[in-house]
Amino acid sequence: MKNILLILALIAGTTVYAQAYRGKGDQKIQVGASFQENATGIGVTYDYGVGENFSLGLAANYALGLDDAVDADFDERSTLALRFNANIGNVINLDENFDFYPGLHFSTKNFGGHVGARYFFTNGFGLYTEAGFPLAKYKTEDLTPAEELYNQFVFNIGMSFNF
Repeated sequence: MKNILLILALIAGTTVYAQAYRGKGDQKIQVGASFQENATGIGVTYDYGVGENFSLGLAANYALGLDDAVDADFDERSTLALRFNANIGNVINLDENFDFYPGLHFSTKNFGGHVGARYFFTNGFGLYTEAGFPLAKYKTEDLTPAEELYNQFVFNIGMSFNF
C-alpha cells in the first residue's frame, strides 16, 4: 500500500508543473501513427509558438502499410506541409496541461484543416491526437487510391515532446 501511495505521489508531483502551450517561443515535436483509408503510416510535426495563442510549424507523413489494391510511389506515399495552429486551450479555460488547437495546413497534396489535442503528463512528455482533412485538393479530377493517400481524412495519435 505504501508503494502505491508513493507512486501516486510521484506521478501527481510530476504533473503539477506540466504546461501544454506556453506561448511565444514554445516548441513541440510530435511523433505518431497515422490512419487513413487504404493505409497506415507515421507522422512527425514540429510547432513553434509565435504568439500567445498561435504557432507555425512543419509536418511530414509517410504511408508505410498499404492495402494490396494500392500501388504507390514515394511521392504518393509521402507529404510535407506548412501548418498554422490556434492554440486555444487557455482561451476556453481548459486545464493548463491540456491544449486544444484547430489549424490550417498547406501540403504537397492539398490545402486543409486539422483539429488536435495534446495532454502533457510532465513538462517534456505528453500524448496527442489530431484529425486532418482536405479543404481544397490541388488535383480535382478523380483520384486513384494512391493519389488519395494523405488527400483524405487522416487520424493521428502519438507522443508529444516539449523543449
